[in-house]
Amino acid sequence: MELREIPRRQVIYLPGDPGEQIFFINGGRVKTSKVTRDGKELTLAYRGAGQIFGELAVIDGSPREEMAEAMKNAIITELPIEVFRELLMEDTKLCFAFMSEVGRRRKQLETKLEHLVFKDVQAKLAALLLELGDEYGQETEDGLQIGLKITHQEMANLIGSTRETISLTLAQFKKKKLLNMNGRTVVLLDQEGLRAAT
Repeated sequence: MELREIPRRQVIYLPGDPGEQIFFINGGRVKTSKVTRDGKELTLAYRGAGQIFGELAVIDGSPREEMAEAMKNAIITELPIEVFRELLMEDTKLCFAFMSEVGRRRKQLETKLEHLVFKDVQAKLAALLLELGDEYGQETEDGLQIGLKITHQEMANLIGSTRETISLTLAQFKKKKLLNMNGRTVVLLDQEGLRAAT
């Protein structure tokens, strides 16, 4: 097992790299994404403290298909997949928990794909904000504050859009009093209104 400190914006692995470890996040935030040759990016997920990434290598050991990058200074633990597989074989509860997490992430990706193909930007952005609210939301007097500072470009990368379109759509949501923005902090004022937009 190896403990590593990863500076912000440092790449942890790239597509084609060997899938030889599974990673546990002790602190910080990591982004996994697909990047095209012409530089377009689709963010697959953000992972935070207490979460894992690079988990598919445990199942098939194939090379990485996505990129992983530290979004803020991160401390991660690397575990060789052979060692983790042995742990899974020995502990049925751990094995079930791991497979449940892989299944949950598969469902999330299927939902994301459905949104990308069938929904317009307004519906995709509303669904993303609700998802971020569920995962990172903190109740305040004003509403549900998303405890994850996220840029317009990062939102665009998560739903396959552009920064300009996200800025325009957020302004529309703000005008309808669905949310409020304070810099990179988003406060959801009307979650039911956002659900109606999806």
